[in-house]
Amino acid sequence: MFERTSGVLMHITSLPSPYGIGTMGADARAFVDFLRDAGQRYWQVLPLGRTGFGASPYQCFSAAAGNPLLIDLDTLVEDGLLTADEAREADPHGSPDQVDYDAIEELRYPVLRKAFARVTPELQEKIDAYAGQEKGWLPDFTLFMSLREVKYDCVALWDWPDSDVLHRKPKALAEARKELAEEIAFRTFLQYEFHVQWHALRAYANKNGVQIIGDIPIYVSPDSSDVWANPKFFKLKNDFSPKKIAGVPPDYFSETGQLWGNPVYDWDALEKDGYKWWIWRMKQNMELYDVVRLDHFRGFESFWEVDAGEETAVKGVWKKGPGMKLFRTLEKELGEIPIIAEDLGIITDDVRKLLDESGFPGMRVMIFGFNSWEDNCHLPHNYVPNSIVYTSTHDSQTICEQIMDLCSPADADFARDYIRWNGHEPLAWAAIKSLFFSPASIAMTQMQDVLNLGADARMNKPATIGGKNWRWRMRREGMNHELSSFLRSVTVTSRRYKPYQPPVIPEPEKETAVEEETESAEA
Repeated sequence: MFERTSGVLMHITSLPSPYGIGTMGADARAFVDFLRDAGQRYWQVLPLGRTGFGASPYQCFSAAAGNPLLIDLDTLVEDGLLTADEAREADPHGSPDQVDYDAIEELRYPVLRKAFARVTPELQEKIDAYAGQEKGWLPDFTLFMSLREVKYDCVALWDWPDSDVLHRKPKALAEARKELAEEIAFRTFLQYEFHVQWHALRAYANKNGVQIIGDIPIYVSPDSSDVWANPKFFKLKNDFSPKKIAGVPPDYFSETGQLWGNPVYDWDALEKDGYKWWIWRMKQNMELYDVVRLDHFRGFESFWEVDAGEETAVKGVWKKGPGMKLFRTLEKELGEIPIIAEDLGIITDDVRKLLDESGFPGMRVMIFGFNSWEDNCHLPHNYVPNSIVYTSTHDSQTICEQIMDLCSPADADFARDYIRWNGHEPLAWAAIKSLFFSPASIAMTQMQDVLNLGADARMNKPATIGGKNWRWRMRREGMNHELSSFLRSVTVTSRRYKPYQPPVIPEPEKETAVEEETESAEA
């Protein structure tokens, strides 16, 4: 059972920064300071991986690799790997409210290559040591990305030539590594820098009493190093394209369901292998986060499987997942893991039984309860203590959009009455108060709701691709004393504030390139 606490959901990309996208630099530390001053225990982020088409953090090229776009350029300047003028070359001069991924990718990677060109022998030793620690996945990922983006012109895995490289013949892989050695070294450097900066940020958060909640998508991208390196664990065709794909049947978000396109697991093969791939994956995530949120928890009990080629998710079938066998194995190998279960969607008695047996807290979302004719589990008075609850989520509309734009007049009146909005304070603040005073152990609010924002601030609309998905950004002035004071007040009054004694997580030893060169010269 988690303590009675609270936190804020906002992805790293949504932070302000001079470079068009949030990074792991000064503004991330400023947000930690904001959360500390606001009395919050948790900062929840979305998956941190290298994203592909559509910029979805739930469709990454690796289950372990970090997104180089989150690397802070000012930190590279401090480390002597870039000049300030070079860092400014990555500024797309775009909107402070939206991420322009195409412009940022075009500008960012040439600048990162300049930093890579300045790697000293001493820094290379640290990179090599890091690569040795991550040898279980890093060589496959760096080769995959080098092949995909250099040799095969960015085409998806299943469109690669039918060759010994595609089918991972050892001699062909060795030749490819030799041919692409410089590109592989560059991508190893990027992962090292991501690793160092992320662990420094997490250490800073922990020192300030803030823990990080990370998100583990249940599935991996079909176009990923995970699929390429572990084809036996997925239902694939001979060309590595999915044979069966994941999704959900028609639901609250879509009348035709959601067709995600991810290959579903061959759970029998995973079980025969002792779930080693999932043990590795969970271990990787526990090195990144203090708490992990398992996305689409119901898929571990039963998952929706659709034939590849279907245009919608309507013609699918339910298939049994691994259930408690997987979670018992994870606990046996890794010990007790702080897990939150995302149990939204079509929930059956079997899913509820799995959640109860696991002991993981489930989720509730306040905006799903604003129905004047129904007393449902998403209304705060119905929350159970062992749950994590949200005003709204990254996949939903904000509180303000729901009440002001989407609710029927009767439901909107009910919602305003339920949260006891007096018309004088921001509407979303009244909802936050109602949520925080609920019996749930952890109360979370989106930063968009703290800012009382509407439809323009929505992070993602499920079952859609492109548009404004994953692009929302907060302006720097959003981290202000008025907001932190409001959050701290409601947190203290609702008995969610608890002084936190953080675990000791040593910061990575990291000398700057300039310091190393100076010390070498003095010697």
